[in-house]
Amino acid sequence: MGNTLSPRTTFVTGASRGIGRAAAVALAEAGHRVAFCYSSDEDGAKETQSAIEATGADALAIRADVGDRDAVAAAFDEIESAWSPVELLVNNAGITADGLVARMSDEAWDDVIRINLTAAFATIRRAAGKMMKARFGRIVNVSSVGASSGGPGQANYAAAKAGLLGLSRSVAKELAPRGITCNVVAPGPIVTSMTEGMPDDWQGRVTDLVPLGRFGTPEEVGAVIAFLCSDAASYVTGALVPVDGGLGMGH
Repeated sequence: MGNTLSPRTTFVTGASRGIGRAAAVALAEAGHRVAFCYSSDEDGAKETQSAIEATGADALAIRADVGDRDAVAAAFDEIESAWSPVELLVNNAGITADGLVARMSDEAWDDVIRINLTAAFATIRRAAGKMMKARFGRIVNVSSVGASSGGPGQANYAAAKAGLLGLSRSVAKELAPRGITCNVVAPGPIVTSMTEGMPDDWQGRVTDLVPLGRFGTPEEVGAVIAFLCSDAASYVTGALVPVDGGLGMGH
């Protein structure tokens, strides 16, 4: 995985379960100290902390609403006070508030854009100054295959996830002279508590669309995120890396 000789300070948003937890654990396995935030799932956060510590890495759980800029600033302050400035930043926090566009409320639009896109801008802005001073940084933003394909009832979600690509590529170009990379991971259908609760016929239809013929796992996404945060990925920036079993190829 291109482990570094000394642990780096990592911050993963939305890591109480799923892809966020898998990324946090993968980065811990690579030898890094991992701070993560969660919005409300305290039991899930405890499980994530235990999973990180089981690798022998240090863990720091922070309850924070990433859609609140003051909360983001406070989270960074806490991490810097406990350890050091954030060197590896993974923006994974996300929500959905599906609805057909003709009936979508302003609140549903604003909330999804705020959590899925604006929060990533806020964390990057907060991390960038100290990454620039250190002349090192890795930023990974978690998008979705839906960013390019869209989906009925997901105008807000797809717009936010597509926006991450433009944000990431602008950041990649701005920060490249200081040795900082910024990349996007775009998962396809992944096995989560949400997808496992869907009807069998829905799961079957989605599986049929995936060339590899199955759902992915959070760990498969986490492994790609950890690679993009590694020294081995030092020449990869501004990339969109699909982890979708081939679902989005050609986009």
